[in-house]
Amino acid sequence: MSAVTELAVTVGAQAACGALAIPRASYYRRRKPYRTPPRPVPVRVPSPRALSAPERQVVLDTLHTERFQDRSPGHVVAALLSEATWLCSERTMYRILAAYGETQERRRQRQHPVYVKPQLRAVAPNQVWTRDYTKVRGPARGIWFLGPWRVVPAPRWPVIFCERRWTSTRWRQAP
Repeated sequence: MSAVTELAVTVGAQAACGALAIPRASYYRRRKPYRTPPRPVPVRVPSPRALSAPERQVVLDTLHTERFQDRSPGHVVAALLSEATWLCSERTMYRILAAYGETQERRRQRQHPVYVKPQLRAVAPNQVWTRDYTKVRGPARGIWFLGPWRVVPAPRWPVIFCERRWTSTRWRQAP
């Protein structure tokens, strides 16, 4: 870019970029990089209606009592309302439980296994055979033969036979 800048002083930016085969947009972009002003990070102010720490602890202790430990927050809210007691909403109870890691899916979900892509590997001749159906060009235009081929994948390293058994060496085959 410095060569374009030096040449642009005498012949102009367009001629300098054309002579050195550099796009003018790249020249101008690198000459004066675009800088965005830093965005202010918004500070999240807690709502004045939010529960304080002692109030959250009271809700958590209520949910942990023996009477409510096996009940959902919806049942707890309904039972407390029948006693004319209001601690917080059902959703707030769920938020408090989630903050302490005490919520989970109650239904049995299927665990999907990790799928492993099948691979054909051979370290000796005639260990793996596979089929491939390939189109082969025919004698005239538009005529194709669909031919089955037996494909034997080559091992990753050459196989040496000795004493009625094979041993493999990890030499790379020449390309």
